[in-house]
Amino acid sequence: MARLLNTADYREAARRFLPRGLFEYIDRGTEDELALANLRRALDDLYLTPSVLAGHPARELATTVLGQSIGLPMVIAPTALAGLVAHDGEVKLARAAARQRIPFCISTQSVTTIEEVRAGAPDATVWFQLYLWKDRELSYRLLDRVRACGVTTLVVTADTPVGPNREYNKRNGFGVPFSYSTRAVLDVLEHPRWFASVLLRYLATTGMPSYGHYPAEFRNSVTRAQIHRAVALENLLNWDDLSELRRRWPGQILLKGVLAVADAIRAADVGLDGVVVSAHGGRNLDVAPPSADVLPAIAEAVGNRIEVLADSGARRGSDVLKYVALGAKAVMLGRAPLWGLAAGGEAGADGLLAMLRTEIDLAMTFLGIARPEETRGRIVRRVA
Repeated sequence: MARLLNTADYREAARRFLPRGLFEYIDRGTEDELALANLRRALDDLYLTPSVLAGHPARELATTVLGQSIGLPMVIAPTALAGLVAHDGEVKLARAAARQRIPFCISTQSVTTIEEVRAGAPDATVWFQLYLWKDRELSYRLLDRVRACGVTTLVVTADTPVGPNREYNKRNGFGVPFSYSTRAVLDVLEHPRWFASVLLRYLATTGMPSYGHYPAEFRNSVTRAQIHRAVALENLLNWDDLSELRRRWPGQILLKGVLAVADAIRAADVGLDGVVVSAHGGRNLDVAPPSADVLPAIAEAVGNRIEVLADSGARRGSDVLKYVALGAKAVMLGRAPLWGLAAGGEAGADGLLAMLRTEIDLAMTFLGIARPEETRGRIVRRVA
């Protein structure tokens, strides 16, 4: 762990630990991976101008999101099947987030349930990411469970109307649900540490991992070949659905996957509390614009009405500050916490988040600012 000095180091440790199919499912993009590359290009083309002779005895890294103080301008993003990266991975991420006083957003498609996360990480601020199912009543029952666990913030993912074209998954023989093949079995056997510490632990305790939030009658093992239509993800999600969720959900609602100003304005108009400007980590539409390119216009249009968060591509503390400088209140991170989890379990997640905290503080020191939002107005874009 002491030799892991940046997210690239954690990523490499994760690559060695995880079966190739699972690692690439987490790590890669879609089709030609243009969107994935453009996320980095957009962030790398931004600079922050420092002020000299403007030191502060201490920096305040905390900020306020949705009326709540958090320790860093960061949120752990929802990721499907994080519990396959480490045994009880969602619980471990929630505990690591709690130690940094940042929210952890659990996915509809997590291995561990919201009830188990709440019991295992009672001090965590837990948000819930919702994929609406075809059977709306089943989704509404799930929301009843979420409310009963004290969750007040709902994150609705709106940018996945269909499964993306991830060709490497086919080449690796990886998919959800999993399918047995010689390639997949050899991939697992070539990673004995993951097999022993993750898969065998599930098999010895709760059995083959499944989507924990799915109703019991539809809770297929991840190796089952068929997902019942009732719990298929809704591919025709629309604004009426969001209005109905607004009516039913008494807490806060964020809409994730927004890249257009018009959609952000409509989200505000239907009474949502915020949007997450997100290109889904470059994992869905390969010709989608990078979050950093569209964030300023969205923040300008609705930032005085609702909260604006950013997502996709952040790997350094300075990336977080760049998104804040562009108008985000906080930044969701998906891959990086998973790399930490794979590299060292809960300690790895702790180490990665602490490293990002240090990077943010160091960058703020060089910039001569006391709070993250003071980066606004300091952006310089590279001229082609």
